[in-house]
Amino acid sequence: MGHNLAINPNTNEYSFFSRKEKAWHGLGQIVEDYPTSAEALRFAGLDYTVEKRPLFTRGLENELAELDTVFATPHIAVPRYYATVRNDNHAVLGVVGKDYEVVQNVDAFTFFDSIVGGEGIQYETAGALGQGERIFITAKLPGYIRVGREDCIEKYLFLTTSHDGYGSITAAFTPVRVVCNNTLNAAMRDHTNAVKIRHTNGAKERLAEAHKLMGIAHRLSDELSGIFNQWAKVHISDQEVKHLIEVAMVPNRETLDHLLKGHTDELSAVYTNMVDKVYEYALSAPSQQQETTKGTLFGAYNAVTGYFQNVRNYKDGEAKLKSIMDGTALQRAQTAFNLCTDFAKELSMNHIIIN
Repeated sequence: MGHNLAINPNTNEYSFFSRKEKAWHGLGQIVEDYPTSAEALRFAGLDYTVEKRPLFTRGLENELAELDTVFATPHIAVPRYYATVRNDNHAVLGVVGKDYEVVQNVDAFTFFDSIVGGEGIQYETAGALGQGERIFITAKLPGYIRVGREDCIEKYLFLTTSHDGYGSITAAFTPVRVVCNNTLNAAMRDHTNAVKIRHTNGAKERLAEAHKLMGIAHRLSDELSGIFNQWAKVHISDQEVKHLIEVAMVPNRETLDHLLKGHTDELSAVYTNMVDKVYEYALSAPSQQQETTKGTLFGAYNAVTGYFQNVRNYKDGEAKLKSIMDGTALQRAQTAFNLCTDFAKELSMNHIIIN
């Protein structure tokens, strides 16, 4: 599996740093202590700036000039469009419109620092992908979500932004289960776990969104603590675990119809193999995980998210990042979360009716 990490032209090193663990295939700088935002920026090779530069094209006379050795006519400016260019090595990162506002790498760290005045945020990883057109940062918040006695979930904020004109600045609250490094991405049905900021917004709007994200993190931490602890006490059969996984992993309506009608011979081999791997992950939890996961509703949810984090193969690190934070893995995690929520609610209602 590739990594697609950018090379920092100033140091000829990969644009990535990680605290202690050799994440991302052991590339980049490994640091012992939590760095400041300024140190993290430097360690990750993100200490470059980006600017918008005018775009030009050549006229017919210009092309003929290359054949004839006559002087070329001036290049023609392309109206309303610009190239985003790294100032350190002049690499072209993308093409953007006139209203596009470059958000410098340092501003992405400032976004996090502004949440808590620079205190309490612990930068874990940061890096750049491609030629530096996409950057990402993960930072840990103080405290844990504790499930049962010893199952701890660390509270992370994740931010990604780009310099190529694609996508917004996205920052999200992403709990990570410590024992298996499993990102438990989920949002309640009535509110999100992320904020998205357009590149046309200014610093004032970004600051407001930073504080909004912190509010989301506090609220979700409390809510997820209650939900996960409840799910860890809901014991379900292996058959029920398998069924939850089957529905959560459904890729389209046709597959769901076959599943609900019991037409197992119509299910694709790709789908059934994937379900089997998720189910195997659910049953193979090591001893330190079993108290809260084995045979529980929490375990069924953890199996779906854990498959995408720890089992599935990806083309490269960028593909994995996109899938988990804003793609298929996130969609399946949300579906699993909703299914488990409905299952627990139905169980609770049946208990009330029986009693």
